[in-house]
Amino acid sequence: MFVRQDVKSFTEESLVGWLGQHDISPYRAGQILRWVYHRGAYSFSEMTDLSKDLRGFLPERLSISRLETRQVQTAKDGSRKYLFRLNDGQHVESVLIPEPGRWTLCISSQAGCGLGCKFCLTGRNGLARNLEPSEIINQVCAVRDDLLDPSSLTNIVFMGMGEPLANYKSVVQAIRIITGNNGLQFSGRKVTLSTAGLAPRIEDLGRDVRVGLAVSLNATDNDTRDELMPINRTYPIEMLLSACRDFPLPPRRMITFEYVLIAGVNDTPGDAERLARLLRPLRAKINLIPFNPYEGAEFKRPEEGVVRAFQKVLLDRHYTTIVRRSKGGDICAACGQLLPKI
Repeated sequence: MFVRQDVKSFTEESLVGWLGQHDISPYRAGQILRWVYHRGAYSFSEMTDLSKDLRGFLPERLSISRLETRQVQTAKDGSRKYLFRLNDGQHVESVLIPEPGRWTLCISSQAGCGLGCKFCLTGRNGLARNLEPSEIINQVCAVRDDLLDPSSLTNIVFMGMGEPLANYKSVVQAIRIITGNNGLQFSGRKVTLSTAGLAPRIEDLGRDVRVGLAVSLNATDNDTRDELMPINRTYPIEMLLSACRDFPLPPRRMITFEYVLIAGVNDTPGDAERLARLLRPLRAKINLIPFNPYEGAEFKRPEEGVVRAFQKVLLDRHYTTIVRRSKGGDICAACGQLLPKI
């Protein structure tokens, strides 16, 4: 009795290795993956350029998975939130975000989250488990298959449920598949990973794959960040920024620092001044995200004038600073609002 492995957890390199163990020519890996990712095949019987014997052998040892889509909600602004059921009954959410002429997909890397950031709804129930590479990949496949024009999905962001760097091996494997020539063929420049600050893994990420890095900072002193983000007690701001300085950046690329503005907590001009000083040694741009409220939240969203005053301090110090108006708030699909309701 063989335990079947999932094709969608293989990179081309690892599939070549698996095929070699079964005396199958390495070029077959590219054929199989092109059928799966470029032609949308879900059975080996569809792969007509494989021999009949090979089409009979592969299903005994390999599977081609897909996710069960339980619900799709559409927000007033056109955002779509997908609820996916995993094989063990856990659920994750992904959000498709409309941009001018294209779509960005926000995907999850864990079922739940174990970091307990106080402004984020996702961590309310803790971490259920890490996702397998195939479960990460299948979010992209399912949403792409749902689009009238699959090529309009141009950007992938690891900003959904979970901390990507806490599921490092699976996330890196998924990124290699997402960016592979015989995988999903996204440019690494169009893939961004957001972390709450697992500092030691930031350098590993820069070494292992080439993607954009976004860091959820949200405070300019350790006391405040300790309260908002318990991970800061292990990896304080100084250690986090040191890891960011060591992150290899291609020419003309920057690290994005995400800063959730919370009324009366981290939204003063003094906070903005400290943020500007903290980031001065880095090639940094800043996304300001006014807190997205949800039922039971202990925080409030700042007034618009407070947000603009904070932004002005940073603009005056020559930082590229964008106020991100999170989309999908009316269906709880905005930043920090994901928590599957079954």
